[in-house]
Amino acid sequence: MAQSSLNGSLSSYPHPEYAEIVVVRHGETAWNAERRVQGQLDIELNEAGRQQAVAVADRLSREPKISVIYSSDLQRASETAQIIASRCGWPEVIKDYDLRERHLGDLQGFIYPELAKTHPVAYKALESENEDQEIPGGGESLVQLFDRCTSALLRIGRKHKGERVVVVTHGAFIRSLYKWALPKAGHAGDIHNTSINVFHFSGEDIWTLKVWGDVSHIHQAGSLLSFGGAIAYS
Repeated sequence: MAQSSLNGSLSSYPHPEYAEIVVVRHGETAWNAERRVQGQLDIELNEAGRQQAVAVADRLSREPKISVIYSSDLQRASETAQIIASRCGWPEVIKDYDLRERHLGDLQGFIYPELAKTHPVAYKALESENEDQEIPGGGESLVQLFDRCTSALLRIGRKHKGERVVVVTHGAFIRSLYKWALPKAGHAGDIHNTSINVFHFSGEDIWTLKVWGDVSHIHQAGSLLSFGGAIAYS
């Protein structure tokens, strides 16, 4: 069950009846910059991505205390999470396979604008309106991705009521959470590297979206956003 609210207020935190889950997309990679599909391939941050991670870490270090940091086990996310942990004085990052990006099968490793020509069958599956359509080569359907993402966040939310939690993950994962929280809202828009998205979890399954796509820390730090890195599946 999801409720919508985008007022960005964190003034009621901490509160024993809900978990505040701060979902952060990882910093930029070289593949993001060249619009190459990463999926679940394990690509490290580039220098711009590390600067973005420092900017979001500095911001989070000035906000209410974090109780725990979770991350996808892929290194672009886990390195971002480690930078956040270091700035926030947190001793460890919990790596979670279920926080990974969507598996894109045969499309992984190839330039996004060229997929229609190089992999027409897999690209057609990617663009299909059938949400049960899997991607050839072991890729996930949108339904499979949605189920994995929401199950992971439910598990984390139920474990950390009354706490503020950071989750570092990927673009398509975050897009699924938006659909979960705001099923009638339409397109989520671009999901930029190190954007902040805040969810409140209360009851058994009540989600309220408080902040969406906040990258003010990047602008304040004078860093450049790579709009090539805003595509999903990265």
